[in-house]
Amino acid sequence: MTVDTDQRARLADRRAEISKQYLAPKSERPPSTARGVHHVALISSDVERTVKFYQQVLGFPLIEMFENRDYEGSTHFFFDIGNGNTLAYFDLPGLDLGPYQEVLGGHHHLAISVEPTTWQRLKDRLDEEHVEYAHVDGSSLYFRGPDGERLELISDPLLEMYGKPVG
Repeated sequence: MTVDTDQRARLADRRAEISKQYLAPKSERPPSTARGVHHVALISSDVERTVKFYQQVLGFPLIEMFENRDYEGSTHFFFDIGNGNTLAYFDLPGLDLGPYQEVLGGHHHLAISVEPTTWQRLKDRLDEEHVEYAHVDGSSLYFRGPDGERLELISDPLLEMYGKPVG
């Protein structure tokens, strides 16, 4: 499904209306009530494959592993993705889960910021491992993790997108 020119213009107008109503200038915004993202939790079909991919291919160290409190026999495990942020996974043995699919309110992709030299090293590593990716706007690599989860490695600093401040 694609958006035609008229519909795109209407969507742009609506985006501008919402921004005008809710997007306050930085100097007028209250501080967030949150401290940050504690972790993002995704589902793994194979714990060892997931650990190998994130630790050995992307260089995100495994930092914790224990039984998931919500599902007996399930493994809950965490990777360090820098700045006190973690990426968590758990498996759900015995459940017949299908492959990833996009749903409303669901996960679209996880963008992880890395230094430009690290970005290039990881791009080379993805090539070595024959992981297909889309290279977009010079600073982003979009690819799929072991279970089809959408990931992005972006060389832009935190709170910056394509050379422009976010926020």
